[in-house]
Amino acid sequence: MPARHQPVAIDEHALEHLRYIRRTIERAGAFTAVPGWGGCAMGVTAVAAGAIAAHQRSSTRWLGVWLAAAAVAVVVGLVASSRKARQVGVPLLNQPGRKFLMCFIPPLIAGLALTVALALDQHMHALPGVWLLLYGAGVVTGGASSVRVVPVMGLCFMAAGMAALFSPAAWGNSYLMVGFGGLQILFGILIARRYGG
Repeated sequence: MPARHQPVAIDEHALEHLRYIRRTIERAGAFTAVPGWGGCAMGVTAVAAGAIAAHQRSSTRWLGVWLAAAAVAVVVGLVASSRKARQVGVPLLNQPGRKFLMCFIPPLIAGLALTVALALDQHMHALPGVWLLLYGAGVVTGGASSVRVVPVMGLCFMAAGMAALFSPAAWGNSYLMVGFGGLQILFGILIARRYGG
């Protein structure tokens, strides 16, 4: 009769290898470079922009303030995403990263085109709703390849955008501050605490 062997205990070294493999597989399947603290910085930029834009005497100057804030937010987001990708040890433009961008960028391009069209026709009152709605749509679609909280954030932006579209025009700047400021800061903190940087 063959001897029966006792099961071999998995030592801590083997368990650490299994944890490493699991983390690697998770990183390969999801875009994890969504910046938490960078998102907070983007939100602070929006709050400042909203405060400045509220005191502008013309809609053109109001638009200029928000477009400048958007440009700053893009730079902050790219720098923060690159830094976080380095921290977690994955390339920023790996397969999930490219998928995120391919889903995120088209709604932003649509928003840019609508901004030009609405500004030329003097329909500035619609811009806050359009911006929040399309940014949210980009975050939802891009977030499908990211951590779970990202699409939830996008849905909140979409809800704010829909509310802005059907609210008095005078509330538009406040919606932008609450959306691009408050929501971005709130979800930035959640992402930083749960998923790092």
